[in-house]
Amino acid sequence: QVQLVESGGGLVQAGGSLRLSCAASGRIFRINTMGWYRQAPGKQRELVATIVSGGSINYADSVKGRFTISRDNAKNTVYLLMNSLRPEDTAVYYCNGDVLVNPFTRQNYWGPGTQVTVSS
Repeated sequence: QVQLVESGGGLVQAGGSLRLSCAASGRIFRINTMGWYRQAPGKQRELVATIVSGGSINYADSVKGRFTISRDNAKNTVYLLMNSLRPEDTAVYYCNGDVLVNPFTRQNYWGPGTQVTVSS
């Protein structure tokens, strides 16, 4: 079993910054893609950013230039630095991991989520 746990959410004023972290633990051979998704009230969960183990990165258009995703493969941890936050960034942010639990078995995991609230 693999667990993902997010941290770093909170309340911030518009224009401010937050840094989210997500640590994966458990039976991990290797993590391929790690990513951040978010879900605002009444809306579907949407992609924020993903990063592949080799370093390839993808961002949603709405966060390009403001958010930066990074990862520490040795620590099985992914980060999301969020700058110039806007009220529309308010959501529960979820970490996702595409995990090889052994060389032949691939599983997908989600963290429980962390709330980010941006006040105007």
